[in-house]
Amino acid sequence: MFPIRKLCAIAACCAAVSGLAACAAGNGANAPFAAASPVAVSTDGPAYGPELQGFDYPHPVREFSFTSQGQTLHTAYMDVQPQKPNGRTVVLLHGKNFCAATWGETITRLTDAGYRVIAPDQIGFCKSSKPAAYQFSFQQLARNTHALLASLGVQRATVIGHSTGGMLAVRYGLMYPRETEQLVLANPIGLEDWKAKGVPSLSVDEWYARELKTSADGIRNYERSTYYADHWSARYEPWVQMLAGMYRGPGKQQVAWDSALLYDMIYTQPVIYEFGQLKVPTLLLIGDKDTTAIGKDAAPPEVRAQLGHYPALAKAAQQAIPNAKLVEFPELGHAPQMQDPEAFHAALLSGLAALPGQSR
Repeated sequence: MFPIRKLCAIAACCAAVSGLAACAAGNGANAPFAAASPVAVSTDGPAYGPELQGFDYPHPVREFSFTSQGQTLHTAYMDVQPQKPNGRTVVLLHGKNFCAATWGETITRLTDAGYRVIAPDQIGFCKSSKPAAYQFSFQQLARNTHALLASLGVQRATVIGHSTGGMLAVRYGLMYPRETEQLVLANPIGLEDWKAKGVPSLSVDEWYARELKTSADGIRNYERSTYYADHWSARYEPWVQMLAGMYRGPGKQQVAWDSALLYDMIYTQPVIYEFGQLKVPTLLLIGDKDTTAIGKDAAPPEVRAQLGHYPALAKAAQQAIPNAKLVEFPELGHAPQMQDPEAFHAALLSGLAALPGQSR
């Protein structure tokens, strides 16, 4: 098994490549970010199974088995109880290149504040089933999540979605408004319709061919430039290895295939046109230096230049979503909860407490 503390040793090696310059510039080990530079590692790193076998999560992982589209599937999830419950439940929905494990610090902050936290891996991701044939849709993933919550006796919850999880959270709120007390969208993708803006369509086979080329170096450099606003920290390395490890393992093709199906879902199923139909209080937490846009690298330069402008996209989303509040982090990127946990979680907890009827 490769717990996170062991992966941090790998992270130290990776940080050495980009961190020497940072140290020379006076940034110590406790600095929040290292200076930006191309990042590479010489080690192959750990290999994991197609359901992340061998990678430890921060809390016990349970399985919810259910039948969907004629198949018996399982959703892996963490259900973390607070020591002093405040009566509220939060559901955390991960992004495309993330897993439930990446919510570790958020889970701690929320449970310390009294929230019960449920963090699933969606079908096709991480420790959950990866079916070879599945009609992926945000509606289906929302139904799966709703079924999980019903099995746990959760009738009403606050739903927090990051990245692709933000698109899923919107769909969930549209489908289950009575069961959704509040939405929090942390740098959601889908604030624009890439297809309508001119991003060319890629076939599932093309997505699959791209995914088969996934490597730790490719993940790291993409995340550095897009997720972390051209900064890098050894704290991020476990999540690089988490993803890359599945592509080093025996289930590489299975992982790549489901990933291709999921990219097709994301590209073809916009939620932006239904923002005005949301009926629940919504909090937008946006790192303004995010530039994420699905398929941007395949778009012509004139189209690419128009994509992923999060300050403008966030303000447009706030205007389109009734009862929406926007909090921006001007210097943060796609993953503000990881890049600046203190600022992000302060805003999150304040926004949760501001829900009408809450005295906290």
